Amino acid sequence: MRKSLAVFLSGAALVIAASTALAGEQVLEFKLVTKPIDVKVIEAANVEGQTVMAGKFFGVAVFKDGRIGVKEFVNSADLLKGSGPFYGYSTYTFEDGSITARYTGLAKDGRSKGEYTILSGTGAYANATGTGSIESVPNPFKGVTLLGIKLVVKTPGT
Repeated sequence: MRKSLAVFLSGAALVIAASTALAGEQVLEFKLVTKPIDVKVIEAANVEGQTVMAGKFFGVAVFKDGRIGVKEFVNSADLLKGSGPFYGYSTYTFEDGSITARYTGLAKDGRSKGEYTILSGTGAYANATGTGSIESVPNPFKGVTLLGIKLVVKTPGT
């Protein structure tokens, strides 16, 4: 009986440890290649170089260890000669779940930099919150954007 209780309690401790291991903070860092899917750019009347842009985009996230994910997002920007604020909403889908976030940033001199606020998640990222960063990186490819992404994902305990 005593041995059975010890085995049960150690099993219960293992289950508790496993469930709390799912809670906490996780940092996801990867490169993101994005491509416009359906974008509308409108030039402002009587303001040389002023455009307002909105559209749908798609991206592929690539981790250093070879894992991949996909991103679908909408983006809006208010640019004067290519520089100005932008914002949007992203959903990243990974093998173990998804993360939806809002981002804001600034494009200037051909570079972009911004911040994420994580709104929700599914699967391993259920009820996620957190923050993150976006920064353009040198891009040898035409017709796509290459970004460095860091997401600090906080998931609640069970």
